[in-house]
Amino acid sequence: MKENFRNLLELNDYFKEEKTCHEFLAKQIWDEGKPVCPFCGSTKVYTTKSRSTKPSKKDIPEYRCADKACTKKFSVTKGTIFESTKVPLRTWYAAIYLITTHKKGISSLQLATDLEVTQKTAWFLLHRVRAMYKESAPELLRDVVQLDETLVGGKNKNRHADKKVPHSQGRSSADKTPVFGARGLCGHVKTQVIPNVESNTIIPIVEKWVEKGSIMVTDEWRSYKPLSENYFHVVVNHNEGQYANGAFSNNGIENFWSLFKRGIIGIYHSVSPKHLHRYSTEFAYRYNTRKAATDERFRNTIKNANTARLKYDQLTK
Repeated sequence: MKENFRNLLELNDYFKEEKTCHEFLAKQIWDEGKPVCPFCGSTKVYTTKSRSTKPSKKDIPEYRCADKACTKKFSVTKGTIFESTKVPLRTWYAAIYLITTHKKGISSLQLATDLEVTQKTAWFLLHRVRAMYKESAPELLRDVVQLDETLVGGKNKNRHADKKVPHSQGRSSADKTPVFGARGLCGHVKTQVIPNVESNTIIPIVEKWVEKGSIMVTDEWRSYKPLSENYFHVVVNHNEGQYANGAFSNNGIENFWSLFKRGIIGIYHSVSPKHLHRYSTEFAYRYNTRKAATDERFRNTIKNANTARLKYDQLTK
């Protein structure tokens, strides 16, 4: 069977054995599937027999570095998010497929039910997959870039009297967490959780994300005024009922925020500020790969398996 999966059934049919899962992972993270020592980077590696007594792991290849200065033993999961996992790779792959194909995300409770694991395992698994979505080599946005921010959190007017936050109105971050975003002309989105929506917070992020001289499209918020120093600044004044300034609008980034908010409200219901950056990264990744085929998106996600390893104590501290 070819390595293209149009649906979850085809994915599960292909990855019936752990050996197949490990071989697939090797092809994605190593050039042409040739082993590379995760300790010293040497390509002089030889295959050894697995010492595991479990039938499911008996045929899984293990490796040893042939460099005399290293000689360490490893498997294909070493240094990846799958390292030391007790969850079978087959289950991991099913989870990754579900997370990448659900437009508004999937909750840990639902994922636990679908995979027959505990909710705690599903929650940890979800966050580790989100860590894979972080851009390893981000490119600058250019030409025409839309900027906007959104506030995540419940409405102050809906809180009980003893829980209302004073002086919370407009774009106040007193009771909500701000998330800043930019959308390029090609439809690529970048997001970052920020402490406030002031100029001294927003402008440095823009300079890191966007090529100077580009056209910046924003609303009338005062924090965007300094943009005119290094960019061509186009303002869409929503307070005056304006939704486009000639050929320019920020409807694209607002469309992304709509998907983001619908996902949080409808799927997750509430999100901790501590983990919000992972959720925004997850939605940005799905949005940026929305035109890719499902199997291509799955394969590209697996390729990022060795870019980040997230431990449980890092999440819960």
